[in-house]
Amino acid sequence: MPRDTDAPVGANPLRQLSLEQLRQRTSMKWRTYPQDVLPLWVAEMDVPLAEPVARAITDAVTLGDTGYPVGTAYAEALAAFARERWGWDGLAVERTAIVPDVMLGVVEMLKLVSGPGDPVVVNCPVYPPFYLFVGSLGRPVVEAPLGPDGRIDFAALEDAFRRAALRADRPVYLLCSPHNPTGTVHGADELADVARLARTYGVRVVADEIHAPVVAAGAPFVPYLSVPGAGDGLSLMSASKAWNLAGLKAALAVAGPDAADDLARLPEEVGHGPSHLGVIAHTAALRDGGDWLDAVLSGLDDNRRLLAELLTEHLPAVGYTPAQATYLAWLDCRGLGLGDDPAGDFLRRGVALSSGIPFGTGGAGFVRMNLATSPELITEAVRRMATAVPQGRAARPG
Repeated sequence: MPRDTDAPVGANPLRQLSLEQLRQRTSMKWRTYPQDVLPLWVAEMDVPLAEPVARAITDAVTLGDTGYPVGTAYAEALAAFARERWGWDGLAVERTAIVPDVMLGVVEMLKLVSGPGDPVVVNCPVYPPFYLFVGSLGRPVVEAPLGPDGRIDFAALEDAFRRAALRADRPVYLLCSPHNPTGTVHGADELADVARLARTYGVRVVADEIHAPVVAAGAPFVPYLSVPGAGDGLSLMSASKAWNLAGLKAALAVAGPDAADDLARLPEEVGHGPSHLGVIAHTAALRDGGDWLDAVLSGLDDNRRLLAELLTEHLPAVGYTPAQATYLAWLDCRGLGLGDDPAGDFLRRGVALSSGIPFGTGGAGFVRMNLATSPELITEAVRRMATAVPQGRAARPG
C-alpha cells in the first residue's frame, strides 16, 4: 500500500540524535574505530528506538517477562504487515518457524535442503556473510554476477544453475532480495523467471528478505514466495534491519506450500536461539511501528538525494545510483585512482565505509556507505572523502 512521503522534518528519526549521543553507544558501529572516525559502515541505524518497541520492551522488563519465547505472535504480526505493505496474504503462520536471526536461519535452511559439497549460487557482489556462512557449512559458492545495471543477469544465472546442477544433486540459490549492497528491488517478472529457472535445473531457492520493509517510494517489494512457481522456496524475514533491532535477536523462516515438509524437519533446538525480548520487540515493530518506519523511509529518500548532490559537487568521478531499497549506498570509486580498496584511503581521512572486496567478484574499487544517519554526518563524510583523492582525480573523466 502506498506510504505518505510528506512526513515533517521534525518526525525524521534520522535527525533526532546528536553525534555526542551516538558516541555513547557501545555497539559495533560506534566502538570499532576511534572517536574521530565517522562510522558509516556496518548496518546499524543512527536512530532512537521506535516508541512502540521501546514501550513493549520496558513493559516486559517491568513484568520480569524475560523467559523463553513461545507462540506465533511474531508470525501473525509479519503476516499482517505483509498484507498491508506488500498486498500479500500468502504468508501462512503454520508454515513459519522462529530462528535466531536471518543468517543463522539461512544456515538452517541450507542444512534442510542440501548437504556438504552441494553448491550454493549467489549473485555477486553480495553481502559478505553469504560467502562466510556458506563456506563454513562446506558448501562451495558458485557466483552468478549481476549485470552492469545491478540487476539479475539471467544468462549468468542460468549458466551458474547449469554448472551447479552438474556438480551435485541438491544445488541451492541463495537469493538476496532486496539486494545488498546494490539496493536493487527484484520485480515480480524477474522473480518468476528465477522460479522457472530453478525448477528447470532442480535448484532450491532460499531467499534472504531482511531488507524487505526498507523500500524507497515507488519501489514495491515483491516477496519471492508470492510469485508463480516459488512454492518450494524458503524465505528468511525479520524486523531487525527496518527497526534497528540487530541486538534483539529474532527472525522468521517462512516456507512455501511445497516446502512445508522441509521446514517441519527443522531441529527443535533452533527455536531456542531467539531472544524472548527480541520476539517481543520485533512483534511490536511490525504491529505498531508503521508510522515510525514511514518517517525513516522518508528520511532515507532525502538522504539518497543529498548524497547524489554531494557527490556531484565534491566527487563527481564516483558512480552512484540511488538505491530502490535498503539504507545502503554502493559507490563506484574506480575512477578516483585509489586502487581496489578505496575504503582504506577514506578511513585514513576519518570515514569508515565497508570495503567492496569482501562482497565478491565485482566489488573491487567499490565501497558501501550506510545512509541511515543524519544529513550532517553524510555531508561531513563526503567532505572528508574528497580530501583522500589525488588532485584532479575527483572530477568525472571527460
